[in-house]
Amino acid sequence: MAVVKDADQSHKKKTATPSESEDDKRRKKMVPGGLMKAVIRPGGGDVMPSDGDQVVYHSTVRTLDGVVVQSTRSEFGGKGTPIRQVLGKSKMILGLLEGIPTMLKGEVAVLKMKPELHYGEDDCPVSVSDSFPKDAELNFEIELIEFSKVKVITEDLGVLKKVTQEAQSWENPRDLYEVKARISAKSGDGQSLQLRTTDEPILFTFGKSEVPKGLEMGIGTMSRGEKAVIYVTSQYLSQSPLIPSFDGIEEVHFEVELIHFIQVRDVLGDGRLIKRRIKDGKGEFPMDCPLQDSRLRVHYKGMLIDKEKTVFYDTRVDNHGQPLEFSSGEGLVPEGFEMCVRLMLPEEISLVTCPPDYAYDKFTRPANVPEGAHVQWEIELLGFEMLKDWTGMDFRAIMDDVEKTKSTGNRLFKEGKYALAKAKYDKILREFNHVNPQDDEEGKEFANTRSLLNLNVAACYLKMGDCRKSIETCNKVLEANPVHVKALYRRGMAYMEAGDYDEASSDFNKMITIDKSSEANAKAALLKLKQTEQEVEKKARKQFKGLFDKKPGEISEVGLDDKGNETREKILDDGAHEPLISNHEKDGDEDAPAGPPPARMGSFSRLWTGGLNLFKSLGVNRCSIL
Repeated sequence: MAVVKDADQSHKKKTATPSESEDDKRRKKMVPGGLMKAVIRPGGGDVMPSDGDQVVYHSTVRTLDGVVVQSTRSEFGGKGTPIRQVLGKSKMILGLLEGIPTMLKGEVAVLKMKPELHYGEDDCPVSVSDSFPKDAELNFEIELIEFSKVKVITEDLGVLKKVTQEAQSWENPRDLYEVKARISAKSGDGQSLQLRTTDEPILFTFGKSEVPKGLEMGIGTMSRGEKAVIYVTSQYLSQSPLIPSFDGIEEVHFEVELIHFIQVRDVLGDGRLIKRRIKDGKGEFPMDCPLQDSRLRVHYKGMLIDKEKTVFYDTRVDNHGQPLEFSSGEGLVPEGFEMCVRLMLPEEISLVTCPPDYAYDKFTRPANVPEGAHVQWEIELLGFEMLKDWTGMDFRAIMDDVEKTKSTGNRLFKEGKYALAKAKYDKILREFNHVNPQDDEEGKEFANTRSLLNLNVAACYLKMGDCRKSIETCNKVLEANPVHVKALYRRGMAYMEAGDYDEASSDFNKMITIDKSSEANAKAALLKLKQTEQEVEKKARKQFKGLFDKKPGEISEVGLDDKGNETREKILDDGAHEPLISNHEKDGDEDAPAGPPPARMGSFSRLWTGGLNLFKSLGVNRCSIL
């Protein structure tokens, strides 16, 4: 029997540091002779446990005259289940916190502890019964069965995972994924548990509570081909079809091999647009997906969701066997189609279920697809090519490419696809951060183009109903060039839309002082602005006539129009008034629907929002793309 007289001799006093843990602070209580260790049976190997390791051990506590006061072993009245703890995470008495990291796997040792090293420690984090001899010096006989690295899945250590075979990839299952795994289970004392399954792999849908909660949480950290033991304590052993009952079971050790899973994605998050991968592609998700704008080649079959699964288009039949080729980000396919293709890997086949508003109700509808139809597409991504990279290109080639992308954005804007148009302009502006003009002429062209792109972004924001962002984007142009007339005009229109009439008037008047040639447009805008304010004020006076003429405590009656009808305006849930007219703007000579009402309004418009859109009917809200 080897004896180590002072197991704590190697621990020196430390000064506190900002990152010092509670355990480090407790270690300062160590005194010479407080912890003694005697090796009863040597262990194997030369590696000892450290912080983050899960340690599994049996413990028997005796008084110095040999009386057993506590034990995990059945022969001494315990349950026979060893203790499982994570060093640096679990609450442990100080003597074990210091003594166990000095042991080898399989070692049996006696740790002799003074009271302040076990449950007699001031503010000991581990509770014990009142009958326990906390004030006595005690011997702790410890058998270190094993230790290993584990992943802590829940902070309360109720779910832990020990990897026994590394994964083949890094993608993890998530809600709605269809999982295939081999699973066996034992209770904490090593007894096998009968699962409601045969020796065949288990199939279940992740997130549907078809397996116990803790097991599902552990599997959610696994990848294909991985094998692991998932330790689950009773509070995470929810009832499920997999195991009939957990009565009397404090802990279950699940041995899991994750064979495969099918990616199922709720793309919109509301269960309407579902992408189900039915054949794996090549590469790793999502790094090898066409997330950025790309040139795509796909085969697809479109089906109605009816009893017959009516096929309305098949590229292999209706397109002479040729795949569909298109550039993403240009609105050339239905929105739901493109959203899902961007999440595919080359050679992947997926089945997409799509609602009508993301299918053909807002896109050119095939003749044999009825309005309001839900559809399914079976899509195979044959491959894709990333769009041109500007690296190594000269300035002229870059600007030619800019013009092509800007033209695409302009087309999308005219088609009312403002978000897609904005994305095109934003992409160029991001790439502009890496473009360096070489002379004054290039610098001037570069600056002008950037200003025009920002103004186009501002126009998109205005159409999308975000007046404040439209104003902020115009400010970027005006910060670089305070006398940019088009930026002033665009910002003035945004101010007018937001109901900030004073600011709008200031911008229109400033246009006249800067550029006399803009005087006609500015005066027309000011006239419409004045008419708008007058109309809003007139309506407000009529609406609230007599409302504030009563004495305190009296309630004004609802007014009546000439026909005896109530003139009180309907109030919406958010306190705003319903618009008096429909939201329509004019783009050049074409009518285009406007976006939703702006999120923020000026003080005047917050009171009488109903008049905000009158200026649109008067033709002043022109929003052209440059």
